[in-house]
Amino acid sequence: MQGFLTKEQIGILREAHYSCRLRKSADRIKAILLLNDGFSYEKVAQILMLDSITIRRYEKQFESVGVDGLIECRYVGRHRTLSKMQEMGFVTHLRNHTYQTVKEIVMYAQKHYHVSYSVEGMTHLLHRVGFVYKKTKQVPGKVNLEKQEIFKKEYSLLKQSKKKEDRIYFVDASHPQHNNMPFYGWIFKGVTKTIKANTGRKRLNLNGALNLEAMDTIILSEETIDAHSMMRLIMRLEEKQLQGDIYLILDNASYNHSYELQLFLEDHLRTHLKYLPPYSPNLNIIERLWKFFHIKHRDKYFEKFKEFEKEALNFFKTIHRYDAELKTLLTDSFQTISV
Repeated sequence: MQGFLTKEQIGILREAHYSCRLRKSADRIKAILLLNDGFSYEKVAQILMLDSITIRRYEKQFESVGVDGLIECRYVGRHRTLSKMQEMGFVTHLRNHTYQTVKEIVMYAQKHYHVSYSVEGMTHLLHRVGFVYKKTKQVPGKVNLEKQEIFKKEYSLLKQSKKKEDRIYFVDASHPQHNNMPFYGWIFKGVTKTIKANTGRKRLNLNGALNLEAMDTIILSEETIDAHSMMRLIMRLEEKQLQGDIYLILDNASYNHSYELQLFLEDHLRTHLKYLPPYSPNLNIIERLWKFFHIKHRDKYFEKFKEFEKEALNFFKTIHRYDAELKTLLTDSFQTISV
C-alpha cells in the first residue's frame, strides 16, 4: 500500500500534525504517513509504541473518511461549528468566566449556541483561540489600583528628576527556610524523585536593597527584621554610596513607619523613604529577586544552618553571574494586577 497518498494529501497531513496538540490525534496522522512510506503494520506499531491492531484500525478509519475526514475528526476541524460572530462572543465569555473543566465549557456551548463538541474537539478549539490550562493566581483583595497608578507616575517622575549620582533602591525582607520544599518538575513516569529535608524550621531573616541601574544589591542577615535592621541597611547603603541622595522604595510594615526610624533619618538627610501603596508586592521589584533566589536553591540541601546562611549571602555577592537571566526579570516594567 506504499505511496497511496498524493503530494497534496501528505502536505495537508504534515501541517495538521505540526499543529496537533493531542497525542492520540497525532499518532493517527503519523500512522498513515508511515504506512504511506512503506513501513509494515508491525514496524509502525513499534515506532509509535502501539500495537498492530490499533494501526490497522487507523488505516481502516482513513480508508473510510479519507484525509479530510481524518483531519476534521482528529484535528482542530476544517468546518467551524461556531460562526465567526458566535466565536467572538464565546471568547469574550471565557475571558470573563473561568471554568475548571472542558466538559463545563462543552455544556455551555451546547446550552447557549446549540452546538455539540466532544471534549477533544473543544480542547482543540480552546487552544486555537488562545486559551491554556493553568493555575489561577492570588492577589491581595484590598489592592487599590488607583493608588498603584499614582505610585507609577510618581516613580517615573522621580527617575526623570533625580541627579546622576542619586540612587533608587527597592527594599524588602525575605525569610528563606532552612529546608527544601517539594516542587513540580519533569520526572520519568513511575519514578519517584526524592530531595533531602531537614527536621527543623529555622529561617534566615534577609533584609535587602536592590538598585536596578547598576544591578547592585546589599543583603544583610539579621536576627530579626525591625527598625534597627533598617537602620543598619541604610548605613551600609550610605557607606557604599558616598555622594548623592538615596531613595528607598519600601512597603508599609510597621517598623518602616516607626518613630525610631524617623528619628534616625533626621541625622541621615541623604536618605528618603518612598512608601508603596498598601497591598502592592507587585510594585516592589526586589520581590522578583527573592523569588529567583528561591528557585535557584529549591533543591539544594545544607545540613547546617550556617552553611545555608553562607551560601545564601554568597549568592547575592556573586549575583552578576546571573546577569543574562536577570536582565529581563529585574526591570521596572511593573506587573499589573487585575481584579
